[in-house]
Amino acid sequence: MEKQHFKQFAIYSRKSKFTGKGESIENQIELCREHIAKNYSEEEAKAALVYEDEGFSGGTLQRPQFKKMMQDSFKTKFAAIVVYRLDRISRNVGDFANLTTDLETRNIDFISVKENFDTTTSAGRTMMLMASVFAQFERETTAERIRDNMHELAKTGRWLGGTTPTGYESVGVATVTVDGKTRKACKLKAIPDEINLVKLIYDKFLETGSLTKTDQFLLEGGYQTKRGKQFTRFAIKGILTNPVYMMADEEAYQYLVENNVYLFSEKEEFDSKYGIMAYNRTLQRPGKATQEKPMNEWIVSVGKHSGIVPGATWVRIQKMLELNKSKGYRKPRSHVALLSGILRCGNCGDYMRPKMTNRQTATGEPIYTYLCTTKERSRSHMCSMKNANGNMLDKKVIAEIKKLHRDSKLMAKLITQAKRKITEDKEGYEIEITKVNDQIIANEKSIKKLVEALTTAEHTAATQYIVQQIDELHEKGERLKRRLSELESLIAEQELTDTEFDLMCQTLSNVEESIDQYTIEQKRAVIKTLVRKIVWDGENAHLYLFNSDGDYDFPGPPTGGDGPNGKLGGSEKAGEDPDESDEPLGEDSK
Repeated sequence: MEKQHFKQFAIYSRKSKFTGKGESIENQIELCREHIAKNYSEEEAKAALVYEDEGFSGGTLQRPQFKKMMQDSFKTKFAAIVVYRLDRISRNVGDFANLTTDLETRNIDFISVKENFDTTTSAGRTMMLMASVFAQFERETTAERIRDNMHELAKTGRWLGGTTPTGYESVGVATVTVDGKTRKACKLKAIPDEINLVKLIYDKFLETGSLTKTDQFLLEGGYQTKRGKQFTRFAIKGILTNPVYMMADEEAYQYLVENNVYLFSEKEEFDSKYGIMAYNRTLQRPGKATQEKPMNEWIVSVGKHSGIVPGATWVRIQKMLELNKSKGYRKPRSHVALLSGILRCGNCGDYMRPKMTNRQTATGEPIYTYLCTTKERSRSHMCSMKNANGNMLDKKVIAEIKKLHRDSKLMAKLITQAKRKITEDKEGYEIEITKVNDQIIANEKSIKKLVEALTTAEHTAATQYIVQQIDELHEKGERLKRRLSELESLIAEQELTDTEFDLMCQTLSNVEESIDQYTIEQKRAVIKTLVRKIVWDGENAHLYLFNSDGDYDFPGPPTGGDGPNGKLGGSEKAGEDPDESDEPLGEDSK
């Protein structure tokens, strides 16, 4: 009798945490083994390879053991991948469809024990895809229902939760409906000190007509955000453009109507007693910067809080900002400076950025300086660090990198350190991904429980309170998902194959002979691979290299200077400031 061909199975299990009951990872694995033993053989069940992911959501395939299983599937000929239930592998239709297509092309079957699906048959493949579609549909329907409830509540002018704008806090209020029931909701309540600061920001911008000068004023005065940080131009503009501060008056009504917003308050309600509540103002996508939506997509109603800026004033400020945006002269970003992002001011510790002039060197190179961003923002009130001659400083840094090549042991150490840093960064990101996934899973569980509670509490006083909690958790979940996407992007950027690393080693090993022929981007890449930071003290630049033993000490002063930290400069030329007397940058230049 011919011996039956032995098949290698892979069992995959996933759950947020160990429970020891129900569908725990251990129980999933045992049920998968029983299925293999029943339909194939005991030996194949015992020999099945097991991959376990604990603490990861089914909404993404970025899970360590899942990725390892897929990598192993190219090395080991799997007969099938077995899961206890379909959603253990994925809740995303697109991911699941791509996965089954990939497995099918490599003749690897997919088996789900609970649903009794088996891709060895066409019916099984069709039913599996349908089940995956329904799993995603259920998840998206829940999210859609939450959004619909949120929009309906938004029409009433209530605060729906989340981070409150500067000047306000969220407080609960009780209202009695026409049927005599008491319902809870939230509204914004003014915080006097913060409101006064917001008024000051509006007044200062109206006085100066400049975000830069308003920023300078706040910086010099030591004013801070509600989180205790320095204001930025972005934060200031966010306050100036937020309609929550606008009084609901006749001018506000006219402006909103002219801009075709979805207005859910009658004209008579715009009586200057309250402020404006605007919802659906921003577009938030994982891994991308938040974008303002067109006003015709806003949901707007009169709020339950007091506005602080008359409608005519708020509208005037929007026009001033638009005018500044259109006429603001932006000096071109530097395409030649090499040290952006690693050069720091030795006085205040802030970054120094390149600033172009309108002049050129004798060889036709554009002349530029590096200036401290705090000095620029405060107009030298908070920092008076002397600007650095950018052309000279960049050349001296390149000269020092060439010298590093002469010390082969040091160069080898630096290259090793570079790869170790990349690896450590990646490991740190993976640890954070695990934590964020845990938080997402816990958050989704809380939302699911609240949605279930909402069904039983319908038409009771608890409804609005539950919806508010759902909204807050939904917002938290979106933030977590955006962070997860960012981390996954960062890991993708950190991926470095052996071939790529060998290429980097080859590039650095020949740096002395070839760096002068590199493009600007290649030079920047080399510098950022070897140099952790550069500190400018007004006369010299101190280089700090990536090194396992700490900061690198040059064996001797390379170009002058008497300290141990590898100084660049030490001459009048290094500290020259050809742009020190230039006029301030244009309004919106960066």
